[in-house]
Amino acid sequence: MVNIILFGPPGSGKGTQSANLIQKYGLIHLSTGDLLRSEIGAQTPLGMEAKKVMDQGQLVPDEVVIGMISSKLDANPEARGFIFDGFPRTSAQAEALDKLLALKKTSIAAVLSLEVPEDELIKRLLNRGLTSGRSDDASEEIVKARIVEYHNKTAPVADHYAKYGKFKKIKGNGSIDEIFSLLSKEIDELVSEKV
Repeated sequence: MVNIILFGPPGSGKGTQSANLIQKYGLIHLSTGDLLRSEIGAQTPLGMEAKKVMDQGQLVPDEVVIGMISSKLDANPEARGFIFDGFPRTSAQAEALDKLLALKKTSIAAVLSLEVPEDELIKRLLNRGLTSGRSDDASEEIVKARIVEYHNKTAPVADHYAKYGKFKKIKGNGSIDEIFSLLSKEIDELVSEKV
């Protein structure tokens, strides 16, 4: 099983690249954002609470997210691997994920971080906000708060995986195909190591 964390700030292209990687490698996309949005769409109590937190540019509590991830892993016992998108975002989440995966006799193979300049991120998110209806992409203030939150909380996650030699920066601006090619090169090496 090859488990990869696709890392990067909001608007870095994680969702787009995850879709391409899933198709190529047969991995299962585990997007905490998608899991949460489906709860919000269903207007569950968890979804409504999450929406309040997300609308303020803040992160949803760890125990909620870890529980959703554990259920998703259990529901897919034959998976070739997972792409984690949008999680972990803090050192505590990284440690909780490592423990959860160890219990399930697997681990993270690599963290691939999409690196995109901040002005490009803001432009991408505001454009997405015009078409997606996502309230967390609707204003520049909220977008900037999300980017600041990302940098404040997630830099330690990069350090966590870097100490195990699992963290790799990938140029995240350019064409979708160029970025996909860079990601594929890294994953091809991981897949060949597992064979």
